Formats: sequence, structure tokens, C-alpha cells
Amino acid sequence: MRAPSPLSRPPGLLVVVISVGLVAACSTPPGAPPPPAATPTWSTAAPSPGPESPAGGAPSTSPGADPVTLPSAHVHAIARDPGSGKLVVAAHDGLYVYNGTTPERVGPVIDLMGFTVAGPGHYYASGHPGTATDLPQPVGLIESRDGGKTWKVLSRGGQSDFHALTTTGQAVVGFDGAVRATTDGRTWADGNLDSQPRTLSGSREGATVLATTEEGLMRSTDGGATWQQMDQAPWLLMAAFGDADTVAGLTPYGQVHTSADAGRTWRATDLLASDAQALYASGEGESLEVLVADGSKVLVSTGGQPFQPMR
Repeated sequence: MRAPSPLSRPPGLLVVVISVGLVAACSTPPGAPPPPAATPTWSTAAPSPGPESPAGGAPSTSPGADPVTLPSAHVHAIARDPGSGKLVVAAHDGLYVYNGTTPERVGPVIDLMGFTVAGPGHYYASGHPGTATDLPQPVGLIESRDGGKTWKVLSRGGQSDFHALTTTGQAVVGFDGAVRATTDGRTWADGNLDSQPRTLSGSREGATVLATTEEGLMRSTDGGATWQQMDQAPWLLMAAFGDADTVAGLTPYGQVHTSADAGRTWRATDLLASDAQALYASGEGESLEVLVADGSKVLVSTGGQPFQPMR
């Protein structure tokens, strides 16, 4: 077991933001007004056949079009579906899929506390069911293979509310008070992470997982079983793999850092997103796309260009 490292912490903002995201995010059941000051906690990065690119009715940054607005003030995750390229938003009152700039809620009302995309139309999630939803409380690990229209409980129904959830090329990794991993969706092995992760992000190939915590960035190369503190990494509020090795991370002050070696080393960028609720990345290098749920809108940066409202 790794002993917690006595790193000095940055100003109190980090602790406050992380605490609000982890404690307040699930205090209100679906159907009630979402907490106005809560900061949802996790970004997602999931395995796919390759870097995603916008397709079909995916939003763009074309000038003159109306900007994409978020469907809820309480957003937990954003992503692109790797099949359609459409924007997907996991929120307090369910899953939304965008047809262009228009969000459409699909599937039942579930407070999707944890959410990750595993492939085209293939999602994993966790959280709390709405009052008219025939799912256990909490839902445990649930899976959809039809783009969120229907969900099936795989395991830990009535036991686990995974506030952080991700996939690697080999496993699903979640945090419900302990870090756990499963390769079949049903049997779980506990990891030895002592810190509470705000976000988990898995490499789209292999078994590397990054956890952003109050103690700093933690890294696992065995699917969440063992962890190492990355002492030279920036202090990150959230992180998201873009492909097997490329990672985008966001500090509590909104600065984006990138890594090209799965989180071992980092480079600061000029990109700033000061009011981020969720982070998503896809691609690498000049094709790296970074999406941020920021206030009431979605910001996008491609190839290191400044953030612009998605349109």
C-alpha cells in the first residue's frame, strides 16, 4: 500500500472546488432542481477504434451559427460518440445527445454521476435513478449499447454510486469510496489508491489510468490495481485521454496542460477555461480536440488554437 505523500497544496481554491464537486454533486435526486453551486466531477475518456472526428450532425465552430448551450446547469460529463461524432452530455436529469446544436434527451431519467464512452453507441454509467425509472438505488454499473436509449444493470446495483468512471483498453475502472476495476462488468478487484479521485481517465489502449486527487496526480499502469504519485505533474482538477498516450489536463485555475506520454511528463499551454465543469479530449498533436463544459456553453479547441464556443 502506498503511503500518502506530504505534498504542499496550492491555495485553498483547489480543496474547495474538489470538495464541492465530490460532496454536493449527488445531494439532490433527479426531478428536483439541481444545486446551483455544485461543480460536477468527472471527465471521460474511453477506448475507441481510433481518434474521433466530427461526423453526421456534430456541432462545429463555424462562425455565424448559434453556439451550443448546455441542457442543464448540472453537467457531469461531455464526450463525442466515436461512431456519429455527435456531442453527448451526461447530466443530473439524464443523457443528452446533440443533433447539430440541439440537445435531445434520450433514455430514462438518471442522475448520471459517472459516465464514460466505450465505443460507438456503447456507454457505461452510474448514479441514481429517477422516481419513474425501474433501476436500483444506486444503479451500480449500468451499460447501454444503443446510444443511451436503454440501460442494463451489470453489477453492484443497490451498492455502488461510481462518482468517477472510465474505461481503458482492458477494463472499466470506477470509484465509489474505493477504486475498483472489472474486466467483465460483473466481478471487481479493489485497487490500492488511498486518495479520493475527482476524475479517472483511462488510456484508450493498454491499462494506464490517471486519477486527479487533492494530493496530486496519481498514475496506474495496471488498470487501477497499483498507483504511483506523479510528483512532477501539474496540479490538475481533471484529465482526459485523447488517445493511447495523449492527455489533456485542466488546473483549478483553468489552464490546460498536455502530455504526449500518458501522463509521465507535461507541457503547459496558453489555453484557459476558468469555469469548467467537465473535460473531454480526442486525437493527438495538431488534431487534438479539447472540449470543455464551461458555464452554460461548450468550448472547443483544436490543435492548440484558443477556445471558441462550439457552434
